[in-house]
Amino acid sequence: MYSIRPGFYESNGATAIPGGVNFTVHSNGATAISLLLFRVGEDQPFGEIPFPDHYKIGNVYSMIVFKLDIAQFEYAYRVDGPYDPKKGLIFDRSKILLDPYAKAVTGQKDWGENEPGMQQYKARVVKDDFDWGDIHNPLTPMEDLVIYELHVRGFTMDASSGVRFPGTFEGLREKIPYLKSLGVNAVELMPIFEFDEMQDYREHEGRKLYNYWGYSSVSFFAPNTSYTATTEHNREGNELKSLIHEFKKNGIEVYLDVVFNHTAEGNEQGPAFSFKGFDNNIYYLLTPDGYYYNFSGCGNTLNCNHPIVHQMILDCLRYWVTAYRVDGFRFDLASILGRNEDGSPMDKPPLLQSLAFDPILGGVKLIAEAWDAGGLYQVGSFPSWNRWAEWNGKYRDEMRGYIKGDPGAAQNAAQRIAGSRDIYDVKGRTNASVNFLTCHDGFTLYDLFAYNDKHNEQNGWGNTDGANTNYSWNCGAEGETEDPQVNRLRRRMIRNAFALLMCSRGIPMFLAGDEFCNTQFGNNNAYCQDNIISWLDWSLLEKNRDMFEFFQYMIAFRKNHKVLRTNLSDGALGLPDVSFHGVRPWHEGAFGSDEHYVGVMFTGYERRKGPEAVYVASNAYWEELEATLPELPQSMRWELAANTWEAEQHPGRMESRSFRIPPRSVMVFAAK
Repeated sequence: MYSIRPGFYESNGATAIPGGVNFTVHSNGATAISLLLFRVGEDQPFGEIPFPDHYKIGNVYSMIVFKLDIAQFEYAYRVDGPYDPKKGLIFDRSKILLDPYAKAVTGQKDWGENEPGMQQYKARVVKDDFDWGDIHNPLTPMEDLVIYELHVRGFTMDASSGVRFPGTFEGLREKIPYLKSLGVNAVELMPIFEFDEMQDYREHEGRKLYNYWGYSSVSFFAPNTSYTATTEHNREGNELKSLIHEFKKNGIEVYLDVVFNHTAEGNEQGPAFSFKGFDNNIYYLLTPDGYYYNFSGCGNTLNCNHPIVHQMILDCLRYWVTAYRVDGFRFDLASILGRNEDGSPMDKPPLLQSLAFDPILGGVKLIAEAWDAGGLYQVGSFPSWNRWAEWNGKYRDEMRGYIKGDPGAAQNAAQRIAGSRDIYDVKGRTNASVNFLTCHDGFTLYDLFAYNDKHNEQNGWGNTDGANTNYSWNCGAEGETEDPQVNRLRRRMIRNAFALLMCSRGIPMFLAGDEFCNTQFGNNNAYCQDNIISWLDWSLLEKNRDMFEFFQYMIAFRKNHKVLRTNLSDGALGLPDVSFHGVRPWHEGAFGSDEHYVGVMFTGYERRKGPEAVYVASNAYWEELEATLPELPQSMRWELAANTWEAEQHPGRMESRSFRIPPRSVMVFAAK
């Protein structure tokens, strides 16, 4: 028999207290809940403790169990209640259920070791004793960010990474000096919430295929223990906290890619290991017949604006900010977070508004992937309260089309470089556009100019998966080639793309490995590839050192010219903040359907530095063009600051305003 008493009803999850452990859980429809206790590593409980009826307040069950040693047990729940699937009620006392507020999930430590479909999730009580010292958050202004998106496992898993603990948080920590030398000041980690890499495991032509990306959450409050280098029983998360602490010491913010649009429980054929068993009709969007709406493309859709789910998401984000000191979040398929319980889009989604104004989240970056798999596309119109930024999908697509030379693309490209002011009202939304040309989903920057078509055959779906519209160009040969002319052009196209990204208003983001021409061999949907297709090949860093140095140079140039990042003073030198130019300055109607040249000038006055002007000249045409720079006051001259025609940069003063811009190249000028 266990000694018990009513617990702390506002402390969700399991919490160690002097003399015992507090367990608190809630369910709207349950008729009874029991706590299950397991010895470490065992699948049959050694104890079952029903919550007494009088240990319930409202729909919350809370109980303190005395004399429990947190190192000696794992826990789960049984939940009893009505079974009426057409009403979304599927309570089943035979199911062993994971605590929705679990801070650590057991049985997931060793990547790829579990039997597919045989996982039984249990939780462990976490002792939060990490010492943060007096470390402070960088609090980097949005406009000053340079975001680097990476996959924790794939970043160091290949032997070429040279780290002691490949594929782990610790392995990533070893690479922080590299990231600092590159110049990025924010990292966006692809999902690190606990997920089951064996979900949908299969083999294709002898290759093991996993749920590698991890966009299928098992638990929102628990870090993925298979990303740790050491065993952390009851101190799960400390290795991740050490990583975040080290990033902060180096002035680099840490953002988490979070997946609140669906869970790993799937649809009617999927498992019921947590949310389905506690309150299926609350946690998920259901049709009138009790089936699952699938706006996520993954089987189910979380009912984000139900008050219970809304509160859980808010609690979760607050936890990651306070316990892990996370600096920001990127929300996968974020348009789902604005859908009502019937699936319709809401004008003022309560969840999005709460996150925008929550005091704990007040200094946190909120970035939305402003679309979902149900056809809702909200780039430029995502509910923001001037707090939410967006992945600018229009920047990606329209800039890709322009860079490769599509006709009629120049005008849109000029708008994207200037900060997408046609999409984001500068009076109502500041720092709203996250500009990107590459991310985990799609081609790498190298592949963007090495492949006309996707090559996803290794995924096992007959190359039918992944996007068909990539706005890519192989420069004359599909895939790897020995043709030196093609290879030179590809490298210049990569430099063009990155130079324009770094010289665009908005928040730049790029994919890990782009700086040294990492390839996925034409795979634009490598979600299942836990191998060299997805892993970074660090041997390419030395092979393509000149590309790395160009990325370094352009990041530093952006940091040194604030006028590229924000409106400083509504212009300077008698010139507007932003202006567009053809090969002739101030030439109206410059961006016709046959035009491939784009000139964008930024001007402003910065205190202590005086007036600034930067002119970005881009020629997406296949022939050299002659162009003229805008005239400056007599006290200033144009200096060539960057030229993608060559890998090495040789800044120099311009003797005249006329210049020749080579085919398919970018030149950047700064006023001195």
